[in-house]
Amino acid sequence: MRSICIFLGANPGSIEAYAQATQEMGRELATRGLTCVYGGSDTGLMKLLADSVLEAGGKVIGVTVQALKDKEIFHPGLTELHVVPTMHDRKALMAELSDGFVALPGGIGTFEEFFEVYTWAKLGFHTKPCGLLNVNNYYAPLDALLDNAEREGFLASSDRNLVIRADNAADMLDRMVKT
Repeated sequence: MRSICIFLGANPGSIEAYAQATQEMGRELATRGLTCVYGGSDTGLMKLLADSVLEAGGKVIGVTVQALKDKEIFHPGLTELHVVPTMHDRKALMAELSDGFVALPGGIGTFEEFFEVYTWAKLGFHTKPCGLLNVNNYYAPLDALLDNAEREGFLASSDRNLVIRADNAADMLDRMVKT
């Protein structure tokens, strides 16, 4: 494993635990020599992630679309910034550049990105690990939804088990390496 794609909020969230977990993830990635792949933004948790990886001596690759590049501020210290034409191209490149995926707290963009790579794993398009970092029990409602989908016959237990869950960065990365 050489690189991990992190999906997370461009906003900081409402509690300090989200910032702390994001910075912990950044430091863990750098310490383990794992390149961080993310959306490239210089706001919210995304900024904290890039800052923490870079401060710990790691590499950060940002991937964005031209429409966002023209509107948003992107982290000035990135190791690389790729600009692609569409969101589909963005997600495909992020997947290509990454050996695994972790969702930290975030909003609908984070959910959409995570569910796409999770679906790709379910369909056999890749065998890369997909994880939810359950900071302050943030993903408990999503876990409940997936459990319900399994109980109701819409999600096979083998597909449900494709999602790695952990409460801290070190545990998440340890579990991802074992898959």
